[in-house]
Amino acid sequence: MVSRRAARGDQHPAAWLCGLALLLAGLAPAARAERPPSEFGPDAPQLAPLGPHAVGFETITLVQHAQVDVLAYDPATHHAPKRDRRLVVDVWYPAVAGADAPRMVYSGTFPSDPPAPPAHFTVPGIAVRGAPFAGANHPLVVVSHGYSNDPLTMSWITENLASKGYVVAAIRHEDPPITDKAKFIGPLLRRPLDIAFVAATLQRELAATHWVDPRRTALLGYSMGGYGVLTAAGAVLDPHGPAAKAVPDGLLLPYCRGGARQRSLLVAHLRAVVAISPAGGPPVDAWGRDGLAAIRAPLLLINGNRDRTVGYRRAGKRVFDQAVHAPRYLLTFEEGGHDIGLDPAPSGMRATLWNLGWFQDPVWSTARVNAINAHFITAFLDRYVRGERRYSAYLDVPVVHAGRGVWPDDHAPYAAYSPGTGGVTVWKGFQRAFAVGLELRRADAAPITR
Repeated sequence: MVSRRAARGDQHPAAWLCGLALLLAGLAPAARAERPPSEFGPDAPQLAPLGPHAVGFETITLVQHAQVDVLAYDPATHHAPKRDRRLVVDVWYPAVAGADAPRMVYSGTFPSDPPAPPAHFTVPGIAVRGAPFAGANHPLVVVSHGYSNDPLTMSWITENLASKGYVVAAIRHEDPPITDKAKFIGPLLRRPLDIAFVAATLQRELAATHWVDPRRTALLGYSMGGYGVLTAAGAVLDPHGPAAKAVPDGLLLPYCRGGARQRSLLVAHLRAVVAISPAGGPPVDAWGRDGLAAIRAPLLLINGNRDRTVGYRRAGKRVFDQAVHAPRYLLTFEEGGHDIGLDPAPSGMRATLWNLGWFQDPVWSTARVNAINAHFITAFLDRYVRGERRYSAYLDVPVVHAGRGVWPDDHAPYAAYSPGTGGVTVWKGFQRAFAVGLELRRADAAPITR
């Protein structure tokens, strides 16, 4: 969301030229190339731009044997068959730049508004498939997408983090269509199971090749993926809650509090968790009243306070209030909704409001949201995964509401980033005119009493 100064006397000297350029651009052929979502514009906060590495891309397939297929559950026989579960994982990694190597063009499919057929689209990227790996022993970030989403539509952060020296592994959960509400039990059971399995497998296998340091692992989830990463981070499932009751024949119960397989959901060596618009709160109420208190890993929660899908007080705000034993941050997009986790809408998804609605918030520009999120995710992961304390200055903001920050020096360059010191309370790393519409709260971990 970009505010514009209306008074002509307060207008940036080049504003009318920019307006003319935008007008002319609107008359240009529609076929001009789209910007890769991981490349942000000049309004991006300081830590959002790409890092020093080129980005490579690979797709791998992992197999988890003899898994219960909850969607094939037969109520007549009270039986769910077991099958091998194949999980495709897209991996972005720091790479050696290649001369004139072709960049990725990702393709995906989302459910359309019934009875319309699924919508197909493409997204331009910066990654090069199979590019030589650069460096060694990088941190690992496991990414879980939203319900019926595709990890390729989170390239705004997967490519961005890989350019900054992270190995990023995004799971294709192969959800049933979100339009079939009866199949919600599939993601409800599988999300944390998939995340725990993929994290453990990659920690082992990529450590053997020195791609990653398994002791520096983070999770990042959006929407249903937020439910998954919080559960895999230690949030204890409630055996008496609506979520456990929704999954037939007690198939979720072994993973709930007191269950024989509860600890099998936990990701080892977890340093940090990012949850964007996280599902799992009421009415699903996966963790009950105190399940979130079991999380110990640092949390970055990102939510719009007008989220009509999972809520705000039932989602990010609730996690922030109840995960009391974790150091945590809550970044709020004021007037923002649920759709703040995906790339800007590809051209193939702009014809109907349903398709556009997967990607576009009613108020905020998606590109602006992504740049802000990338800034804070970078600061958060560098602080807690890499242990670089200097990044705390970007997280421990001097004022909770960004718009209340002040910058007394009227002669500072228009595009300068706030130092966050010397009487400047505009959030560190933001430009003076673009630190608005945001709230960032933090809380320290409460001591654990026995």
